[in-house]
Amino acid sequence: MASFLSPFRQTYRYLQRQAHESPVIFFSCVLGGIGPVLVAVVPSIRWRLGYRPAEPIPISYPVPKRARVEVHGYEDE
Repeated sequence: MASFLSPFRQTYRYLQRQAHESPVIFFSCVLGGIGPVLVAVVPSIRWRLGYRPAEPIPISYPVPKRARVEVHGYEDE
């Protein structure tokens, strides 16, 4: 059983040593590894907490649903 856990124990010791010797590189790798997990987990958590996306911003002025009246009296002639 001890030989089965040996690679994990060595990996833990290596990571612990790297955390003490070069913490910037170690923690940047930790955060980089957590990123893809958060991409998969965070949207479902936000949905369960009640967050709903906002309505899209209109990209044009709404045209009235009535007949257009032609403008008279402002001609340049």
